[in-house]
This record gives sequence, C-alpha cells and structure tokens, in this order.
Amino acid sequence: MPGLLPRGSPPSCSSSGGIWSRQRDAITNDQLQKKRTERETLDEQPAENGFLAESSNQDENLDQNDALDGSLMAGSSGKEDDEGDHGAAEESDSSEDEVAPRNTVGDVPLEWYKDEEHIGYDISGRKIKKQTRKNRIDSFLAGVDDSKSWRKIYDKYNDEEVELTKEEIGIIRRILKGKTPHAEVDPYADYVDWFVWEDNGHPLSNAPEPKRRFIPSKWEHKKVLQYVRAIRKGWIKFDKLEDVPPFRLLWDDDSNLAENKRHGLSYIPAPKPKLPGHEESYSPSVEYIPSQEEINSYQLMYEEDRPKFIPRRFESLRSVPAYENALKEGFDRCLDLYLCPRTRKKRLNIDPETLKPKLPNRKDLKPYPTTCYLEYRGHTGLVKSISIEISGQWIASGSTDGTVRIWEIDTGRCLKVWNVGEAVQHVAWNPLPELPILAISLGRDVLLLNTGLGNEEEQLKVKELLHVEEPVITDDASDSTPVCWVPYNKHDGIRLKHFKAVATVEWHRKGDYFTTVVPTRDSRAVLLHQLSKKSSHNPFKKLHGLPVSAVFHPTRSIFFVSTKKHVRVYDLLKTKLIKKLEAGVREISSISIHPGGDNVIVGSKEGKMCWFDMDLSSQPYKTLKVHPKDITNVAFHRSYPLFASCSDDCTAYVFHGMVYSDLNQNPLIVPLEILRGHTSSNGRGVLDCKFHPRQPWLFTAGSDSVIKLYCH
Repeated sequence: MPGLLPRGSPPSCSSSGGIWSRQRDAITNDQLQKKRTERETLDEQPAENGFLAESSNQDENLDQNDALDGSLMAGSSGKEDDEGDHGAAEESDSSEDEVAPRNTVGDVPLEWYKDEEHIGYDISGRKIKKQTRKNRIDSFLAGVDDSKSWRKIYDKYNDEEVELTKEEIGIIRRILKGKTPHAEVDPYADYVDWFVWEDNGHPLSNAPEPKRRFIPSKWEHKKVLQYVRAIRKGWIKFDKLEDVPPFRLLWDDDSNLAENKRHGLSYIPAPKPKLPGHEESYSPSVEYIPSQEEINSYQLMYEEDRPKFIPRRFESLRSVPAYENALKEGFDRCLDLYLCPRTRKKRLNIDPETLKPKLPNRKDLKPYPTTCYLEYRGHTGLVKSISIEISGQWIASGSTDGTVRIWEIDTGRCLKVWNVGEAVQHVAWNPLPELPILAISLGRDVLLLNTGLGNEEEQLKVKELLHVEEPVITDDASDSTPVCWVPYNKHDGIRLKHFKAVATVEWHRKGDYFTTVVPTRDSRAVLLHQLSKKSSHNPFKKLHGLPVSAVFHPTRSIFFVSTKKHVRVYDLLKTKLIKKLEAGVREISSISIHPGGDNVIVGSKEGKMCWFDMDLSSQPYKTLKVHPKDITNVAFHRSYPLFASCSDDCTAYVFHGMVYSDLNQNPLIVPLEILRGHTSSNGRGVLDCKFHPRQPWLFTAGSDSVIKLYCH
C-alpha cells in the first residue's frame, strides 16, 4: 500500500505507480460518495442542536467545497505518493490539535480576570488583551454576511472564535446520535482469541511447584511467636465471659436478662398473669367465702363487674374438681402472648390542670352582657335584621311581615312603622349622626328612607340628598339591567332597582357610599353606590365564587368581600387584590371587622367561628367550635373588647377579645357568657345580633318576632 512506503521514496516502477494512482482515485471517489450519502441522511433528519442547523446556502457551499476537494485529489493522482500523502495531511484547514493553547493561565478561574483588561498570558509572558465583544445586532449582521458563521464557536478560554472543520462537525453529529466519534471504529468487533487451545495438553506455565509451598512459613512462625509473647505479658487482653447463674427467679422481671438485650434493642417482656391469692386456695379462710345472698347479688351485676372466681372450701386436695375454665384461660393466655402487640409507652406524670390555658377570671373582664333587660315586641314575622343608630338612642328592625320599625332603646317605645309590602332582608343605619337615613333591602330593591329624626337643618340636608327628579341609570352601558335610581314617593325616599334579589347592604364610614350584595356569580353581584351623586359603580369585572357579604374597612380604603369559601381583601385606591383569607370551613355565613382593622372574625354554617390576624397570616389564628347549628351573624363592639355570635340554636355567645398594640403579643380570646331566651320557629333561632355603640349591651333578633336587649 502507498501509505506503508517511507516519505519521499519513489515508486519502483511506472506500472506500479499507475496502479497506485488508480487505486487512490477509486478510494477518493468512494469517500466522496460516502460523504454525499451521509449528508443526504443528515438533511432528512432535523438538527438536534442549534449550531448544527444548516441553511440551503450553507449546503450549497459545503457541496462546492467537497467538489473542489474531489477535483484536487483527482488531479493529484499522477503525482508521487509522498505528495499524495502530503496533500491528504493538508486537507484539514485547522491545526488546533497540534498547537498548544494560547492562554497559559492554567486552572485559574476566568472570573478572576472579569474586571481586568486582559484574559491571561501567552507562552512568552505577555498579556493577552480582551477582544471587543460584539453586541447581538453586530453578531447577527456578521453571521448573515459570513456563510461559515454556523461553523464558528466562541472559545472563552482563549477569547477567540474557532472555526470547526468538517471532520469535527461529523464527530459532533455522531456523538449526538449516540454513535462512536470516529466512523472507522467498530464497537461490535468480533472477539479475537489470542491463544490456541486445541491440541495443547499442558498449561501456560509448565514450571514445577516451588519448594516454599511444601514447608511452613518462617515469617508466619515469627508472627505467631510475637502474639504468644504479647498474650503472656498481658499486652493483649480478652473479654471475660460473664458467669451465668444456674438458677433464676421464675417470677422475676425478664427485662433485666442479658439475652433479652441483644443488638441493643429494648426488650418488652410479656405481661405476667395474676398470681393466685388466698381466695383461690382449696381451703380458704371463712372471710373469703361469700354467702348465698352475695352469690345471688352477683347475678344482678353486669358481666364485666362480676368476680371471675368464687372461692369454695374442700376437705382435701383430692376432692378439688377440675377447673372448668382452665382450657379457655390457657387459650386466652396464648392469644395474649401471640397476638397482642407490645409497645413501650412512656408515661408522663402531668397534671391535666396544667394543660389548660391560663385565662383571666371572668369577674376581672366585666362589664359584658349577662341578663335580658328589655324586649321589643310588635313584629308578627321573623325579625331578619336590626341596626342601631350611631348615637345609641334608636334601633331599627326589619321583618318578614313586610314592616320596618324604629324603636326607642331606653323605653322600648315603637316610634315609627313603615309598611314596605315585602319581606325585609337587611337594614342599615347611616353612620353619620347628622344624616338619619335608613337603608333597607327587600327583594330586588334597596330603599333609602328619611327617618324624620334630627333638627330642621339636618332634615333639609336629608331631603336634598333623597331628592331624585327622574330615573338615573349608571354609565355602565354593557349591563343589560343596570341599577336605576328612582323616587320612592310612598315614604319620601329613593328606590334602587337591581337585577336580582339583594341580600345585604352596608354603609361606608363617611356615610356617602354604601354597597349592596346580590348572591349570584354575575359580575354585578357586588356594587358600590354614591348617595350624593346618585350613581352606582361595578368595581369588579369578574368575581371568584358566590358572594355572601361585603363590608368596608373601619379606617382605611379597604374593601372585604366574603364568598362561601374565602374572604378577599381589595384596595379601593389601587383597585387590586391585596390578601386572600382562607377560612377552611364548609360555607361562610357572616363577617365582622375589628375597629382597629387588623382582625377579622368569620362565622360559618357549621357552627365554627374563625379569628383572622391579618398581620400574622392568611390562615385563621383561632378556630372556635361554639354552636351546634348554623351561625347567622357575628359582631364586634366599637369600644369594648367584646365580640359575639348568634346561631339557629337560639343562643348568643359573648366573648372577650383583647387586641394588643404590641405585635409580638397574640390576641386574648376568652368565652364569657351564653345568652338564652329566644324560642325556635320553623327551625330558625337567633337571626341577628348587634352591640350598642357606647354601652356593653347586646341586641338579638329572633325568629319568635322578639328583639331582646341584654345588659351587664
């Protein structure tokens, strides 16, 4: 073969030179054909890496280069073999495999040169300056102009771009396909047995066995003498075997035995049966033998309380009959030993009284409502809602009999009655004392009525606010049934018509805004209304869940919307959700905000009440299981550290809830009193409860058409 000839040696004859050139031409054509076949196969498959994706122009350039390489190799077939070998060696356009790295910093991390102007040092010790890096736009434009840009990669170590050769790209493609890097390597070559085993009767080595294999070892003999000398002088000591006593106590505790402490595991002995006493003797004393009356009394006792064995007296041991329960008790004993799992339990001697939380005495937490002082009678249906005027002199109530009444708190006198014709769902008094306006929700309407209280100046202002000349429709044109503000001439007020039944209505602390809740999944379920401008606003484009109630923050521009599962807290100024409280109950029924604004209580329809500390977590700080039936309402007191809950079980619970200004101290919650007095009607009990704004008094409205006042 030509490759085996020394470099520079001419062929022996011209005929042989022609044969070699023809063979080389054939090999070159085969290589070109193999490259084209591999390229067609690669073009049919998608590129597995970004820099291996070739465009059509790059394929044409690669074909031209292959054709040029083939023509050069074909033209050099008539030359000498040394020139052919030299041309094959110069086919690669990269010589990086033979050139040492330009940067000689070694294993020093390149991050150390991050803030320097050079990246390292060359072999002469000169600094290698950093090249100016192109931005992405310049790199893209340079790649468009350069047809071989897809071959180039960036060498971070030497700070230069390196152009990959065709052989290197082929190696990368084979590695990505899971093949061997070099095509000429056969990973599944046939096994070559280097020894010939046939017709050989001797092993590989036919040397005779050495003599040292048949005599004792001299070094082992010396090692044994060293051990013997160390044992005799006491340098090596052995563990002494413990003396096992030949006898042991039959009724002793087995936990102390050595064989039961193997592997360092704790041994749990089997329970010992009860030892026989004097009453089980065949001739017990007279005081152990029961009389016939005592035996008859055993039959009247429960089976678990009866004595297991009744003593009897015999003249001799021979006259003792066989024990009738011997086989059964033996079988039960075997079951106890075999089936009963024995676990070691550490008994803690703890006084149960110490586990109870240390709560203050109820006498120290006075005043709080304890006794029913006054009853307000006059309604004929269920009293669904009550509201106390901000001055604490008047109370309004709404019932299913279609009437709204105003009562004087101190005397119980009914001041005014409005017959609205429908069952009243909720009433709410305006929080400003100079605006004695009452909001009433009934059916699909919300009524704003003038209560007639206050002086003449206040009445003029109220009449001006409640004056509507013509129906005012909200600017939200996308709503098919918008809220209409129309005059309510029957009682000189305003009527707001909604698209569905309104459940609750709540006022803002400034008295100009109020909100209504319609229990539906429509985006108009929660609306904000402004009394001075007679306008309504839909603050939410989409509601998550079915809304139950909505309340304003007592001091800030924050809005609480409670659904059946969660309580969502919104910032009205930024119009975004700031917190989501997860109650973890089946269905939320009511919500109340602490006067400080950082604590919230939520009542549920499974009798649970959740206390949320908004500065602490979105999970409940305390969950109290207080009522056996649904909680209908929860309420905070404005000035006293009190809160209450009422339920369909005809009771109202009063709690002490102290919130401290120190954030490191948790709120103190103490149950104080259970208020009873209402009777059940149609499965309903206490439907609403409210605190007096100034006194520690609690008002409750029941399904028995009675409003009760509880005082301290």
